[in-house]
Amino acid sequence: MRKLLLFFCFLNLIVGASLSAAALDRQPNADYRARREALAKKASGVIVLFAPLEAADEVHGFRQEDSFFYLSGATEPGAALLIVSSAEAKADSPARSYAEILFLPPRNLTQEKWTGPKLGPENPDATKIAGFDRVEAIGKLPDEVTRFVSGAFPSIYTDVPDQGESASTIALAFVKRTNAMLSYQDVKPMLSSLRTSKDPDEVGLIRKAVDASVAAHFAAFKAVRPSVNEREISALMQYAWGRRGCERPAYAPIVGSGIHSTVLHYSDDSATMRSGDVVVIDAAGEYSMYAADITRTLPVGGHFSARQREIYDIVLGAQQAAVAAFQSGKSSISRNGANSLYQVAYDYINTHGRDLHGQQLGQYFIHGLGHYLGLNVHDPGDYNVPLGPGMVFTIEPGIYIPEESLGVRIEDDFYVDKNGKLINLSGALPATADEVEKAMVGK
Repeated sequence: MRKLLLFFCFLNLIVGASLSAAALDRQPNADYRARREALAKKASGVIVLFAPLEAADEVHGFRQEDSFFYLSGATEPGAALLIVSSAEAKADSPARSYAEILFLPPRNLTQEKWTGPKLGPENPDATKIAGFDRVEAIGKLPDEVTRFVSGAFPSIYTDVPDQGESASTIALAFVKRTNAMLSYQDVKPMLSSLRTSKDPDEVGLIRKAVDASVAAHFAAFKAVRPSVNEREISALMQYAWGRRGCERPAYAPIVGSGIHSTVLHYSDDSATMRSGDVVVIDAAGEYSMYAADITRTLPVGGHFSARQREIYDIVLGAQQAAVAAFQSGKSSISRNGANSLYQVAYDYINTHGRDLHGQQLGQYFIHGLGHYLGLNVHDPGDYNVPLGPGMVFTIEPGIYIPEESLGVRIEDDFYVDKNGKLINLSGALPATADEVEKAMVGK
C-alpha cells in the first residue's frame, strides 16, 4: 500500500512538472484570475466556456482556444470553465459571491501514451497548478451550473457558435445533462473588448515573437537570390524563429515572388525566384501563443529597379504618414472616420505615383491598413475604437499591380505604451529601400 501511495505521489509530481516546465512562457496565475474577474464584472452573470477536444491522433499538436487560454492559462484539451459574478439578493434569487471553477476531463492513460500526460481533477495540487479556487471533474459541470443559475428565465454567457458553426461535443453533452431550462448569450464581444488592451506581460510575449521573427527576416535577407525556391526561404525562417522559442508559425508563411507578390495570401511558396522580380515575405512566428506579423518586400537580385523603388518608396511613405498622424485616444485603424489612419495611408498612395496608364494608385491598395495582434494574428476587437495604451496592432499598406507583376507590402507591429507613445516593435528590421539593399548585399 505504501509503495502504491508513493507511486501516485510520484505520478502527480511528474504531471505537475510537465505542466510547469511546458514550453510556453505562462503568465502568473494572478494575471489570468484578474481577467476572469474583469469578465465577471462585464457579464454580471454566469459564464461557461469550453476548450476544444484533442484528437486521438493529434498529428499537428493540440493548440488551446485563444479566449480559453486568455482566461485560464490552461492548455488542457476538453476542459471547461465556470465563472460566476457576485450579486446581491433579489426577490427570485439569493445573494452570491464570486466563484470560479476549472473542470477537467478524466485522464486517459492509453491516449496519453500518444499525446503526453495531462493534469487531472484528482491531482491534489490541481488548484495550485491551475490557479483556480476550485478544480473539479468535468462531469460535475451541469450540476454546478444548475446550482448557480436562478430566476424565472435563467441564462448563461458562453461562446455561442457563429452561423454555420456547430457547438463542440463537450458543450452539447453539457446542455443535455443540465436540468435548468437555459438561454444562451454570446460572451465573445465582452472577451474581444478585454483582449484588445494587452497587459505588460502580454506585450512582453509579443515582443519575443516579434524579435524571433525579425531574426528570421534577417536570415531571409541573406538567403534571397535568383534560382532559390520560395519554399526554401519559408523553411529557413521557420527554423530561425523556432530555434528562438517560437512553437509554430503565427499563420501560413507567404513568400511570393514575381506575379505572386501581387497575391495577398499566396501560400504555395513553390516558385523559383528570378532576377528582376521582387519577393513579398509575410511571415512570423508565434511565441507562447502570442503572434507576430511582419512583412518585407525584397529585390530578388539584391537591387530594386527604378520602378520597383518608386512603388516601394510610396508604400513606405504611406506607412510613415500613418505613423506620423497617430494620436493616442483619437486615431483608429478603421477605414472610415475623421481619425482613420487607413485614410491617411490611402490618400498618400493615391496622390503619389501612377500606374502604366496614368491612373492613381489607390485602386491597388486593396486591403485594410492593419489589424489587432495578440493571441491570434488577427486578434478580435472593434476597429472603430480609438487606439490607446495597451493596444498592439499592425500598420501594413501595400500596392499590388498584377499587370507589372509588382507587389509591395511593408508591415510592422506597433504598441501604444502607457504614455500614449507609438512604439514600433519590429523597427529593428530595415525598412527603407537603401537599408534593404544594404542588408542583402552585405550577405
